[in-house]
Amino acid sequence: MAEITSQLDTRLSLKSLADLPPSVVKPAYAPDQTRIGIVHIGPGAFHRAHQAVYLDDLLADHPDWAICGVSLHSADVRDALQPQDGLYALALLGEQSQLRVIGSIRELLWARDEPAAVLARLADPSVRLVTLTITEKGYCLAGQDLDVSHPDIVHDLACPSSPRSAIGYLVAGLRARQQQGLAPYTVLSCDNLADNGHRLRRAVLQYARRIDATLASWIEAQVAFPCSMVDSITPATDDALRARVGSELGCVDAWPIQRETYTQWVVEDRFCNERPPFERVGVTMSHDIAGYDRAKLRLLNGAHSSLAYLGSLMQIETVGDAMSEPRLAGFVERLMRESIAPAIALPAGMDVRTYIDAILQRFRNPSIRHRLSQIAWDGSQKLPVRLLSTIADALALGQSIDALCLPIAAWMHFVRRQAGQGVALVDPLNDRLSAIGSVTTGDPQGDLEAFFKLEAVFAPLSADARFVAALRRAYAALGDGTPASVSRALDADGKSA
Repeated sequence: MAEITSQLDTRLSLKSLADLPPSVVKPAYAPDQTRIGIVHIGPGAFHRAHQAVYLDDLLADHPDWAICGVSLHSADVRDALQPQDGLYALALLGEQSQLRVIGSIRELLWARDEPAAVLARLADPSVRLVTLTITEKGYCLAGQDLDVSHPDIVHDLACPSSPRSAIGYLVAGLRARQQQGLAPYTVLSCDNLADNGHRLRRAVLQYARRIDATLASWIEAQVAFPCSMVDSITPATDDALRARVGSELGCVDAWPIQRETYTQWVVEDRFCNERPPFERVGVTMSHDIAGYDRAKLRLLNGAHSSLAYLGSLMQIETVGDAMSEPRLAGFVERLMRESIAPAIALPAGMDVRTYIDAILQRFRNPSIRHRLSQIAWDGSQKLPVRLLSTIADALALGQSIDALCLPIAAWMHFVRRQAGQGVALVDPLNDRLSAIGSVTTGDPQGDLEAFFKLEAVFAPLSADARFVAALRRAYAALGDGTPASVSRALDADGKSA
């Protein structure tokens, strides 16, 4: 950062905005003429690459929906962007990459340093929406419920007027509005967390009941917690990005961000206060968030895991490289179109062909280097929801599961290979998986029996003779799990399609 700064004289800011090169897309409005209508807790890279961009598209016609970004645990975002008047560059990565400056974040607060300012902003009647991207950890959950033993929750229950947690701040802000006779704000989780709105509502109510039963009743009756689904690959910012962005801008941006050109945001249309006209900037308003979550989980993530294990056995490094291998790319496309899509309940109005086309295009994006080794992490946790659940539904519908079993068998061969090489798996069941992998011999019957002892992964499917037979065939088709064996299995699948 110091080296980049020394080579450039100016910093990105409202003052330098007019001097940016014509190739840089600038806000279509005067950022300093907007008004804050949203408080966002957790203004990290994903929020700034995703939700803040949708609002940036909206502010020219609706200037009262600018954002106040609140960081709970770190001053880094505030310290980087405050000297830039909240502006930052977004690099959109595709065959034709583009650089644009985002101006929708008009205020940045660090809660630990400015708690009174955060609470005042939450109590501001102009704020009608509070959004969050704090990762699952930030919700302080234990299973489906609030973790009342979490240190931040323990503190907030003892001192509710000076909170530390996101839950504590949400309730403190709502309490101030209740006491002042103001309408509540809608609370919208934007984290990649299934059933996020319902889980957040439950945690907020459980917390509120412990400090003020009347307040809890008011929240339960008056406050909306819509569910949402978000999707866009956002690689981390590094010095190479800073240098490239600085060169293109002709000035310093302390914290630019980057993402793929594809983006999706689906929001449950259930608000207790005014809301931005999201649908005008490409947000899908729906009452079937679970359907969109299911489509993403099984089509996108299921295909990702299939590429990860089959591609890793073929000694392929990235998703883009895997999609350059015709047999593997063809298998994954057939898997989505012929095996996954027919077995899942899709949301009304969703064009599954177009959705799959977009997934394939994303996988082929040459500007995104998504490593298969990373996607392969936590297979014991991911496969039950990404692929085995689809297999269960396909069996219930009487559909063929042969293709769906091939990536499951590839995971088993992957576990066996890693154990044989003495390489630990990035998986919470690493010890058990390594032990299983070390005793497998390549015999389909004996190896499946060993893996089926992982009831958390395979039950109750392991009791279904149709699944056992199909998985045994897939495991045998992969032979010894070498690149040549995998290629032969993919060739055979293509010929049978």
